[in-house]
This record gives sequence, structure tokens and C-alpha cells, in this order.
Amino acid sequence: MSAIQRIFCFKAVSKLSRPIADSTHQIPEIAFIVTRIELDSGVTGDGHLLAFHYSPEAILGALKDIAPMALGREVSATGEFLAHHEKESEYFGNAGLHRWAAGSVNVAMWDAWAKTLGVPVWKMFGTCHRRVPLYGSGGWLSYSMDELLNEVRDYVKRGFRSVKVKVGSPEIQRDLERLTRVRETAGPHVRVMMDANQGLNLPAALELARAAQPLRIAWFEEPLNRTDYDGYAQLRRQAGMAIATGEREFDTVTLRELIRREAIDLWQPDLLRLGSVEAWRASAALAQAHHIPVLPHYYKEYDVPLLMTVPNACGAESFDWVDDLITHPIRMKDGFAYPNDGVGWGFRFKDEALQELATFAK
Repeated sequence: MSAIQRIFCFKAVSKLSRPIADSTHQIPEIAFIVTRIELDSGVTGDGHLLAFHYSPEAILGALKDIAPMALGREVSATGEFLAHHEKESEYFGNAGLHRWAAGSVNVAMWDAWAKTLGVPVWKMFGTCHRRVPLYGSGGWLSYSMDELLNEVRDYVKRGFRSVKVKVGSPEIQRDLERLTRVRETAGPHVRVMMDANQGLNLPAALELARAAQPLRIAWFEEPLNRTDYDGYAQLRRQAGMAIATGEREFDTVTLRELIRREAIDLWQPDLLRLGSVEAWRASAALAQAHHIPVLPHYYKEYDVPLLMTVPNACGAESFDWVDDLITHPIRMKDGFAYPNDGVGWGFRFKDEALQELATFAK
């Protein structure tokens, strides 16, 4: 088996980059940090994280600290790498930037390891599915009504059977108007979901959920602060719709606490925040043990293959931001996503899309 000889860090900016906003953040740029490892055999593996404009120097610094833990290591030793990293990063805290950075290296290791074996990542675990539903995500609060409805029309035209809209406006009536127009535009057979990005308190979330019930909202995502476990329990009892959360978690503590309170319907793990393929699958197993479906956050290029391997796969989130930056974007037909058949994750970042930030060598 081949060992890691070099690690490259790049920045890539989506060709669709534009200022956007949800209930809690103003986001001026849609950008990624890409980690590429190179083995002594010449095989490479890519891993990327959605960085937006946040803390670019801190992310790069974390990768600089992590690189010596990966360089020289056999590419198949993904668990050994994680254990070493967790021990070394404990002093300043495992969660946060440390885990993001470790996740990007771990994802790249899985890519290179599968390429070395000549198989797709999803075939390394055994398969439970051949496809999963894909939903169109967006509906940013910064959109005008025309921009919002045009995005919905485009998703429906492309075959998506579910769309998600941001909520959490200062005035509930604006959220209701947007949701109503989306429901009218999407039609009765397309599922509509809403996402507050933790921007509401319990009274506001209850008011919005009750007012939106006639619109048949499929689920209410991140209505409250991620640690308001009791609030989630009360909301789930009274909202009249499914409750989804999990994208802000660096471990399974919140999942455990929400399960204990019967306060969650859909688990939304973020691969890079959890920090590894191993942690993503472990969280899916915990959810499966409690009959909770898995509906991951953002990374469809990784999540679709991983969802093939777990019995409680529910669907994947779709943005188009990275599609023009990579070879072989995830295939979608009639509202379903299919994993790539190529080795590794089945895609790589195009060299011309990458701006080099740093190189680390053994």
C-alpha cells in the first residue's frame, strides 16, 4: 500500500459565487479549500470543505499543523491518522477548525485509497441502495421574490421533487408569503421544506410552524439553537411537521440528547464538521439504531456515495456550486441521485480551477 508523500492546499471559488444571506449570516463569497494528497505511487486524492469567506488563515494553519501527522502514513491507515490527530488536537479542542481540517485530509485519503484499490469508495462498504432522492436547496433570504421563484422553477424543470427555502425573516409574514408563493410555483406534488439556520427562538418557531401547516411543509430544519434540546422536544410535539437538524455538529452529542428527548425526525450530518468518513458512518449507525433517517448536509459529491452504504438513507442536498469546478458531477435523473462509477469518489477538482495556497512534503 502506498504512503502519503505530499499534501497540497488550494482555494477554489464557485463560478456561481455571489453574495447570499440566511437568517444568521451574510456570505459574500462561495469558496472552498481543497486538500490534495499525493502518494509515492503517484496516485492523488482530493478532499474539499465549504469555507465561504470564513477564517482562511486559521483553516490553512490547521492544515499546516495536521500535515506532519499524515505525511509518510500509509493511505489505508485512515483510523490511525484520526486517532493521532484527536490526541494531538485535544489540548486546544478537537471540535471546530481542527476537525474540519482533519476531515479534508481523511476524505482525500479515502479517495486515494479507493483509487489504489481500483474501486469506488461506496463499493468498499457494501451497498444498501443504488440511488437516493436529491432535493434542490437554496431559497436564500437575500433573494428577491423573482429570484426565489425562478430558482424553484429551475429545480422543478430539472426533475427535482423537493425544494428547500430559507426562513427566519424579521417578520413572519415575509416567510409565509415566500413559502406560499413557493408552494404555488412548485405545485402540489413537489415537497417544500424550510430552514431557519438556528435563527429563531421557540415562540417564533412555533408561530411559524403553525402558520405554515396548511402549506404541507415536509420538514423544519434547524429552527432553534443547536443546544436547545428541550426547545426542540417541545417544538416537535407541537409543530405538526418533522424536525431536522445536525449540520452544525462536530460529534454525536446533540443527536444523542435529541434522541433521548424524542426531539428529532431527521439527522443531517456534515461530513467535514464530523471530521471523517468513519464519524459520518458512526453517526448514521446511531441514527439507524433509533429508526431516524439520514439526510446529510451539503456535500452531495461525498454524501451520495456514502448514502448508498447505509440502510437509513433518506436523501441528499443539492447545490450546483462545485459542479463546474470538478470532473464528473453527481448524476441526477427524475429527482434521484446516482453515485459515480469511477474509482475513489469518482471525480477530481480541475487543475485550472485551483489557486495554490501551500504545499507540505515528507
